[in-house]
This record gives sequence, C-alpha cells and structure tokens, in this order.
Amino acid sequence: MSASDKQHHYAVNVTWTGNQGTGTSAYRAYSRDHLINAGDKPAIAGSSDPSFRGDPARWNPEELLLASLSACHKLWYLGLCAGAGIVVTDYQDAAEGWMVEHPGGEGQFTRVLLRPTVTLAKEADGEKARDLHHTAHEKCFIARSVNFPVEVEPVFVTAP
Repeated sequence: MSASDKQHHYAVNVTWTGNQGTGTSAYRAYSRDHLINAGDKPAIAGSSDPSFRGDPARWNPEELLLASLSACHKLWYLGLCAGAGIVVTDYQDAAEGWMVEHPGGEGQFTRVLLRPTVTLAKEADGEKARDLHHTAHEKCFIARSVNFPVEVEPVFVTAP
C-alpha cells in the first residue's frame, strides 16, 4: 500500500442462531442458520448450502460471494458508462459460479461467469459500452480480490 492509497474498513457481525438445544453435540444436532448484520441495515438471513444441511430459503455464503462479484461489476460498469456519456436504461445479470468440493470436504470456487443483459439508449455507442465491461472488470474490488477467473459475457439490447 502506498502513501497515496486510501484504506477502507468494513465490519459485519455474523451470529449463529442454529443451536437447537444441544449445540454442536452431533453433526445433525444443530442448524446452520445465522444472521448477518452491518450497522442499522436489515439483517440477512443466512445458512449453508442445502448440500451441507442448510436452509434453502436462506442465503448461503456461496450465493453471497457470487452476488458480491455481480454487484461490484455492475456498480463499476454503470459509473463508467455515466462518465462516458453512455445511457444504460436497464441492467440484469444472470451470474453463475462453479465450486469444486474435494473428498475431504474442502473446496473452492473455480470460475464465475457474469452474464449481464444491458439495455442501452438508441444513441449509445455499443462498441464503447462493450469495452467498458473490460474496464469495469479491471477495477472491480471484489473480482481483484479472488483467486479464480471471473469472466464477463455481456449481451446488449437497444431501448425501444
């Protein structure tokens, strides 16, 4: 970190809410449920993936990682478009991630694919709009922090 770099700090509280009376007395004796809090923001109800005895109605860490990558890219992209005079009227990302689990239980993500569908105003420069996805990817804080490939395959639509 150089002297001109700004440092940011983030804090969340994760509280396990899954003690069903006997704590972790056995693998099946407890719920994986938890609450994620940050300041006065609404809590996020979390659990593990259903493959790991989690509640499918709650967010799991893998989904939150994927959502973080998608949202970070979108925020950079929209800001870059605004700065370049490219009008985006809609943005939806159908992001996917792949994780491998090894026989011992450990694992990691191996790839994430962001598939944003971007609606551009009629007069928008489509080539520049496409190029800005590359710039957004290079600048995304979350994508720069992970050790697996994050790919972006945008689709463009022109507003009526």
